[in-house]
Amino acid sequence: MKIGIIGYGRRMRGLVEMLNTYRSEARIAAIADPAMDVIKKRLAEAGKPVPDSAIFTDADEMLGKVELDAVMVGTRCSLHAAMAMKVLRKNLPMYLEKPIATNRKDLEALAAAARKSSSEVVVSFPLRVSPLVEMAREVIESGKIGSVENLNAWNDPPYGAVYYRDWYRDEEETGGLWLQKATHDFDYITHLVGSRPRYIAAMSSKRVFKGERPAGLKCRDCEEWVDCLESPFHIFHSRGETSAVEENEYRCMFAKDTGNEDAGQALIEFENGVQAVYAQNFMARKAAGRRGARLYGYKGTLEFDWYTDELKVFMHHRPRTETYKIDSSALSHAGGDNELIWNFIQVVRGNEKSLSPIWAGIESVNVCLTAKESAATRTFKEVVPLQGGPLSAKGAS
Repeated sequence: MKIGIIGYGRRMRGLVEMLNTYRSEARIAAIADPAMDVIKKRLAEAGKPVPDSAIFTDADEMLGKVELDAVMVGTRCSLHAAMAMKVLRKNLPMYLEKPIATNRKDLEALAAAARKSSSEVVVSFPLRVSPLVEMAREVIESGKIGSVENLNAWNDPPYGAVYYRDWYRDEEETGGLWLQKATHDFDYITHLVGSRPRYIAAMSSKRVFKGERPAGLKCRDCEEWVDCLESPFHIFHSRGETSAVEENEYRCMFAKDTGNEDAGQALIEFENGVQAVYAQNFMARKAAGRRGARLYGYKGTLEFDWYTDELKVFMHHRPRTETYKIDSSALSHAGGDNELIWNFIQVVRGNEKSLSPIWAGIESVNVCLTAKESAATRTFKEVVPLQGGPLSAKGAS
């Protein structure tokens, strides 16, 4: 099973290690990455058997010269769509990182390429196959809470600083935080509701991580080292975290060039009439972190949170609350990465279909871009399905 890699960064290296853990017949046969010299050094240090002749700076050259059974795409976000289209034209199985596009033009081109391709694609949406969501689906399908009638969801990452101090702050690269974070949440919400979003009204704000400090300013060069709560001093001294040394190389979160909104809210109506409220907030720190949802039925309410690893079922007509504890603390993306990598192996073998197909990725980007447009124009927007794709979440999942 000869796998080609396009973009061999930190995230992809972690997924490759997971491939190796499963002791499948998969092996990395070729890598395409502009940082060829860095890649060669990393591979040599790690003892990885990828010959220099199979390391390329150009994806087209790799796809043209090396016979592959599948490809994994893990470039920077703005290149996901372009690289995916190259693989789709080869009709090869593919593992594709999210967001699979960062703008309308790329999304429409990717959808057109997907319609013509026979590639089976596994999109990196690990939350939809995590143990908590799988258990939530079991409860819903059992009828215990009745049909899902309403939903609230939230994402308050305690590591939110990463989206303002490093390359993630470049909105031209990432597409903003609807596409970086909500793409996961909109996908698993759609997966649980069982219907595609039809209308959305969204707002976003930037009230905290902004300022007039010089563009490009790094923590190591800042004179407000003690006063700034995001400085290496406070990360170590006040928060008790030990990563303060590397923090010196990060850029100021209160500079003129700090991108990304720091909060966002969306009201969504699905085609089946269910309504959902979603909020994401990037100011939370430490124990304030949470990510999960509450789903309301007539018979009961279901609630789960990845940070507590718990799912609760509150019965409405009985004096009973059920609590389920999941142990996913040692697992990548709450256990979802494990499931998707194993699914990818089975897809390449021809034994399974993707658990997270490309049209789920296209639908999620479509919703995220519509949310951005709604927030920018302060209008209620229809989520218009892309022509030729599945018209329902059931078809997309």
